[in-house]
Amino acid sequence: MKKNILILLLVGLVIVMPFVLGVSGEFGGSDGEAESVISEIAPDYQPWLEPIFEPASGEIESLLFTLQGSLGSAVIFYILGFYQGRRRRHAIDR
Repeated sequence: MKKNILILLLVGLVIVMPFVLGVSGEFGGSDGEAESVISEIAPDYQPWLEPIFEPASGEIESLLFTLQGSLGSAVIFYILGFYQGRRRRHAIDR
C-alpha cells in the first residue's frame, strides 16, 4: 500500500513539475524540423510526392494521429492477449 502511494506521488510530481518550473516552449513534430534542415542543406530540393490528404486543422491532424496510435496499440495488445490466452489454454489441457 505504501509503495502504491509513493508511486502515485512520484507520478503526480512528474506531471506538476513542468508547470511549477515554468518551462515554456513549443512542442513541434519531427516533420517540421526535418523540413527546415532539408531546406538549409539543399534549398533547391523538390519533394517526390505530395500528401494525399491534408487535414483542415492541426486539431484534426492530432486526432487522426491519436486514432492511428490507438488502433495500432489495440491490434498489438489483442495479439498479445490472444497468444497469452492460447498459452494458458494449452497449459490447462496438459
